[in-house]
This record gives sequence, C-alpha cells and structure tokens, in this order.
Amino acid sequence: MKAAYRHWLGWLSIVVSVFVFLVPFAFIFLTAAKDRKESSLREFTLPSSWHLWDNLVQVIQTRDFMIITAFVNSTILTVASVAMLVVFGAMCGFIMQRRPSIWTSIAGFLVLAGLIIPPAVVPTIWVMQSMGLFKTLHGLILIEVAYGLSFTILLFRAFVATIPRELDEAAIIDGAGPIRLFFQVILPLLKPVAVTVIVVQSVAIFNDFTNPLYYLPGSQNVTLQLTLYNFQSQFSTSYNLLFMNILLITIPPLIVFLFFNRQIVAGMTAGAVKG
Repeated sequence: MKAAYRHWLGWLSIVVSVFVFLVPFAFIFLTAAKDRKESSLREFTLPSSWHLWDNLVQVIQTRDFMIITAFVNSTILTVASVAMLVVFGAMCGFIMQRRPSIWTSIAGFLVLAGLIIPPAVVPTIWVMQSMGLFKTLHGLILIEVAYGLSFTILLFRAFVATIPRELDEAAIIDGAGPIRLFFQVILPLLKPVAVTVIVVQSVAIFNDFTNPLYYLPGSQNVTLQLTLYNFQSQFSTSYNLLFMNILLITIPPLIVFLFFNRQIVAGMTAGAVKG
C-alpha cells in the first residue's frame, strides 16, 4: 500500500512540476516567436507564423546593442560578487565556528541581523555617494556582497562544523600557518557548499532587478534585468520582443540549474544534516 502511495505521489509531483515550470517557459517561448500583433493577445497558442529569429535580431540590435553591454555588465557583476562571497563567507564561517569568543558571538548576531533587517535604500545611496561608489559597477558589487554575505556565512559555518578539528591540529603540527591552514586544508574540503553558494548566489545576482535599478542608474551601466524596460511602456508594449528578452535572460540561469542541481542539494543537506 505504501509503495503504491509513493508511486502515485511521485507521478503527482512530476505533473505539478510540469505545470509550474514547463508551462510558463513554453508560454514565454511561444510568445517570443509571434509577431507584435499576435503577441499582444497574450494567448497560449502556437504562432500563425514563426518570427523567432527576426525577434532575436531586433532585440539584440535595440538601442545600439544594449543587451550585449548588459550581458557583459551582468557577467562581471556576478563573477566578482560570487568570488568575494565564497572567499569572505568561507573565512568568516571558519573563524566563527573554530574560534568561539565574545567577538564571534557579536559577529553571529550581526549575521542574523543581516538576514532579518531589510536594507535601507536611501541611507545606502548617501553612503555610496560620500565614498564615490554610486553609479559604479564596483560599488554595486560591494552591495551584492553585503546583501548576500549573511546567508553565505551561515552555510559555510554549518559545513565547517562537519570537518574534524583534528585536521586543523595535524596541519598546525606540520607547520602550517593560519593562511596555509585555511586555503590548503580547509577550503578544498568546503567544495560541496562552495558549489551551492556559487550556483544559488550566481542566479540571484544575475537575476537581480532592484539593486541595479537603485544603485546603478544610467544606460552604460545597464544590467540584463533592466533591459526589460526597452520593450514596455504605458501605452504600447512589444510583447514579442519583451518575451524574447525574457527568454534570453532565462536561459543562462536555467542551464546552471540543470547542470548543478545535484551539487546544490548535496551542499545544502550536508551542512544541515551533519552540522
């Protein structure tokens, strides 16, 4: 009886997953393949004539190939932010787990506060303006790192707890200093959770809309999510081009999830179960 129940529950999960994930993606693809008049109807139907390539070329050429600039900016933003998150998050998680003190307790409180307290946009803009970081890509990189660091530290801290302290002691006896201990002994063991952080934070930063909108205004600083404004307005919206743009934005995170899905689950559960 339980086997039959699990069998039907599995099939039900597959059907629900199809409707939740594949149906919206199919709607985006079909709308992106229609002309402007037919796409304005926003119906879930096959296009009477396919304009997939024409819409793709038009989206790429819009506003002097702005989407190419946006791809470059989003890639730089994502790679730099995720690299800093992995290094700083791993360092902080290691110290907070291995060196308990009054200072690590205060740091733990600040990490939790970073998850609970919502970001304040206007004061952050004031601080960035005073530091000369407003409207700069490296300023937005620091913002993304600051917003994602608390979650990253918690993941690394939970995973570091699964690593025996005897490894630290053996490395110190062999003459390893703090830097060598971390980078040559501890960091390679953090690969599962590091992959989890890389994938999760990459998708989150790559798809971020609000932070570039607030902290990185200007056509030269545009990121991929902000290019959606090119094809929508109050009075007239080119839904075929808008959905083609959405399709282009969706493909990179989708590929990442398809290739690294198992690593994400392994990294999350290893730290949660053993920690």
